[in-house]
Amino acid sequence: MKTVTRSIARLAAVAAVTGTAFAVATGVAAADEWPQQQPNSPIYVTETKNFLTPGDLGYWNPLDTSPRLTSPYGTSTRIVCTGFHGVSTGCWQADAEGNPHKLVALPFNFPSFTGSAAPGGGASHYVFPGFIPGIG
Repeated sequence: MKTVTRSIARLAAVAAVTGTAFAVATGVAAADEWPQQQPNSPIYVTETKNFLTPGDLGYWNPLDTSPRLTSPYGTSTRIVCTGFHGVSTGCWQADAEGNPHKLVALPFNFPSFTGSAAPGGGASHYVFPGFIPGIG
């Protein structure tokens, strides 16, 4: 019985930390439209599918510093990101109808706890707005 109580306490602690991490990352999206590459701009615009999603084992590995995406569409719809000198500055994803939505960047690449010393704080974790209650 003592082991069961400890296991339940550990699960509750993990759930509290997870909920806190997601709750910290609230944001407001402006009118969403696809970013456009501007002439002579150092900000680049690129289409990508280079994200770990919850279906990938690496997504759950705290030592994997790859960018993460939590979205009802996974990487199946168009994703466009902007960046500067290799650091991502924002991403947009299409919904099922192809409409763009600015993804919400969490303050760190949850659940990864490494990579913060990399340029720009390392890879980001993006969440589709409204997919997780309280985020976007």
